[in-house]
Amino acid sequence: MRSFKDNQGRQWSVEVNVTAIKRVRGLTGEDLMQVIEGTLIEKLIRDPVLLCDVVYAICKPEADSRSVSDEEFGKSMAGDAIEAATTAVLEELVGFCPSPRDRANLGRVLQATRKVMDRARDLVEKKLDSGELDRLADRLLSGEATAGSSSISAPESSAPTPAP
Repeated sequence: MRSFKDNQGRQWSVEVNVTAIKRVRGLTGEDLMQVIEGTLIEKLIRDPVLLCDVVYAICKPEADSRSVSDEEFGKSMAGDAIEAATTAVLEELVGFCPSPRDRANLGRVLQATRKVMDRARDLVEKKLDSGELDRLADRLLSGEATAGSSSISAPESSAPTPAP
């Protein structure tokens, strides 16, 4: 079992088991077993709203006992809380996989995904630090100004407009 804290400081337990998977299917329509096919990890990482819906469904018995609604739960999820919840859910999914080979492979996929995401973040930071994005923005803005001014001063056509 994994856990994370939301932005209200509440500790939530994430436990993926058959009951939790059925509850997620029923409440969100998402099949957590897609993780074995390799489609779910990217889907959850790219869509934090979907991820929070899945996390809420997993944590629903705990949320019910605390009288925390779906909306209240969502309001407490942003930034680091989403990152921690993502890690908890994905690690629980790896641990749930029935096949040892699937667990090992899924663990490797998760590790590779994290490496790729870290590389992408490093690349963005490098571009921001180098000023490359500022130079690109300056070029684009000066190009738009030139294009915009030429289209404004373009002469009107002297050809007659055809009648409808």
